Amino acid sequence: MTSKTDEATGPADALGYEQARDELIEVVRRLETGGTTLEESLALWERGEELAKVCRRWLDGARARLDAALAGEEAGGARGGEGAGDDDQS
Repeated sequence: MTSKTDEATGPADALGYEQARDELIEVVRRLETGGTTLEESLALWERGEELAKVCRRWLDGARARLDAALAGEEAGGARGGEGAGDDDQS
């Protein structure tokens, strides 16, 4: 059981989204299963909170990238119409 606790001491910020999500699922499973001491449960809870923040940062970053890509497509479509007019003037 201590191997999972030892893994939990690593920096969560260094994890990719899938790694953080998978570890978070394991933390939740262990908390729901029970059988841990109060101290272990608190450590798991804290690790889960840290992992949830990492996942949220990854998801927020992905959302920002998608929004930027969509905004770029919309701007490109508007410029494409203007650019065609500019080519006619040349």
